[in-house]
Amino acid sequence: MDNLDDKIAVVTGAACGIGRGMVEAFVAAGMRVVLADIEEAALAATTADLREAGADVHAVVTDVSIPGEVGALAESALRAYGAVHVLCNNAGVFAGSKPSWESTLDDWAWVLGVNLMGVVHGIRTFLPLMIDQGEQAHIVNTASIAGLIAGGSVYGASKTAVVALSETVQFELVDGGYKPRVSVLCPGLVDTGIYVSERNRPARYPQAGQRPSGWSVDAARQAFKHGLDPRGVGDLVVEAIREERFYVLTGTGYLEHIRHRAEQIANQENPTMPPMVAN
Repeated sequence: MDNLDDKIAVVTGAACGIGRGMVEAFVAAGMRVVLADIEEAALAATTADLREAGADVHAVVTDVSIPGEVGALAESALRAYGAVHVLCNNAGVFAGSKPSWESTLDDWAWVLGVNLMGVVHGIRTFLPLMIDQGEQAHIVNTASIAGLIAGGSVYGASKTAVVALSETVQFELVDGGYKPRVSVLCPGLVDTGIYVSERNRPARYPQAGQRPSGWSVDAARQAFKHGLDPRGVGDLVVEAIREERFYVLTGTGYLEHIRHRAEQIANQENPTMPPMVAN
């Protein structure tokens, strides 16, 4: 899908972080963009900033864990622009405790509801529309490097599922002769605010597990400041769409960890966790 000029993109989790980075990269490529986010004030502020800079954008407050809201997002996008050529299922949250069995059922329901079922709802809602358009189209599902290496607790489980789902949908599209293609974005550390996801936790999931010992917002903030710039991640996504590249990693620092895990699976060895590296 080389020509992105005047094409329509829908991005969830678009008000900040990687989502906003994608939106900015799409606008720079000449696209019109529908921004979706659960955080109404941040969405309004981001949309205003983009419009002031001359972007053609449309905003829809959306909780991706609720299928009806994703359906309403699609309807609003079609009313505004008449088509959808790129869908980025990007909304994501983090909650977890160590050990994993101390995460509450509310933690599991919330994280899986956004990180996995948000992707499912996006695919089920938008992909049939994209197929019926009869044009080139692309879906980008945001997973994480946690979806490719061992560990990660609740968050890692959700992102591993996103990788597996993305691979399956890509197979199905290619085998069926359909035009849309899929990428799965597996970023390492990016300078985002996902460490304070609890600010958007719905009241229907009140019981939260304890954070790991020694964890603090200040420590997380300092760590994430050393992450990649979200706009740079957005530029990588644009490249991947143009190239129809499936796996999108934000660096090479985790490649040995991915190989390590693959070799242990192939050799039927017990899993071990090698030392972590950045990006």
